[in-house]
Amino acid sequence: MNVQGSDKGPSIREAVMTAMGRPRGRIIGILVILALLIGVAGVAWLRSEKSPQYRTAPVERGEIVATISASGTLNAVITVQVGSQVSGRIKNLYADFNSRVVKGQLIARIDPDTFEAKVNQAKADVDNARVAVKDAKIKRDSRAALFQEGGIAQEERDSAQASYDSAAAKLEASLAALRAAQVDLDRTHIYAPVNGVVIARNVDVGQTVAASLQAPTLFLIAEDLHEMQVDTNVDEADISRIQVGQQTTFTVDAFPGEEFKGQVVQIRQAPIVQQNVVTYIVVVAVVNPDLKLKPGLTANVRVLVDRRADALKIPNAALRFKPPSPDGGPLAAQEKARGSSQIWILDDGRLSGVAVELGLSDEYFTEVLEGDVKEGQAVVVGSGTRDASRRPQQRRRGLGF
Repeated sequence: MNVQGSDKGPSIREAVMTAMGRPRGRIIGILVILALLIGVAGVAWLRSEKSPQYRTAPVERGEIVATISASGTLNAVITVQVGSQVSGRIKNLYADFNSRVVKGQLIARIDPDTFEAKVNQAKADVDNARVAVKDAKIKRDSRAALFQEGGIAQEERDSAQASYDSAAAKLEASLAALRAAQVDLDRTHIYAPVNGVVIARNVDVGQTVAASLQAPTLFLIAEDLHEMQVDTNVDEADISRIQVGQQTTFTVDAFPGEEFKGQVVQIRQAPIVQQNVVTYIVVVAVVNPDLKLKPGLTANVRVLVDRRADALKIPNAALRFKPPSPDGGPLAAQEKARGSSQIWILDDGRLSGVAVELGLSDEYFTEVLEGDVKEGQAVVVGSGTRDASRRPQQRRRGLGF
């Protein structure tokens, strides 16, 4: 029994050890392989962190539209202030806000009682002056006849003539006073001076207006709201690029998302200085057929100053990019010609600086006139991995030219 047991014992232990050793070896092998993979991945990651990443955009051909942005106010082309030349109480109003009026139409009346009394007084003064002239004429003729007969001295005849001349002068003065009183009475009728629409009424019935120093404004009449204008304030740095006849587009907050068109018709020479900022008024003519636009609306205007139909262009961000060197300082660029600008081209992972001559520029792109740049090349616009090649194109929609 012992002999048999001793023969079978070693074989059983070896089998058990062999069975236990195989899984342990497999586990160790798997762990070694995982460690190697992690090491390789770590090295690759460290290398990728050390190598710079850039955002690029393609050099392309397309249209560049250069505009000048400004703000202004919509106004009627002709706006007339209707005032009063006499003082008094408003007796009647015959026009209100938005009333359409025609030239010569009665729109208000000032109480005429005081002025009618002055006219009547002036008429009475004229009658008295005429009587005085008649009496002086009779005396003059009588003294002239007596002087011819030798009955009176020449002095008395001359005195009678002087009395007649004085009475005639007083009659003329009375007639002038009557005409002045009649003019004041006529001025109590307020008439519309032009055809148009009342856009402002500044008085009410019963209100007293005083015209002693200046004529008070009773109404504001816009002659024709079908044709309006935008009085735009343009900065002095941009005024040299504005010319009469240039096309414009503008928006107003009252109609978001809708663009209106206009044309530059006048560049006023008088500067406007506010807080040391100099601007000039540029008048933009606007057609308003459906009367959607109202006087006083704020307009955000874009003036088209130039355009290129098929320009070789790069994003403006490429002109601001300056890549860092490995030691953290600016990367040395190739020698630039005087007056040129520097951009950076990424070709097969290699970064190279290129000197370029620039032309027309808008809000997002700049034209390349000269330089070793070709359509389709990748120009660097910033650091990172995000591609910004299409963002400017998406934001350029809606210029309206």
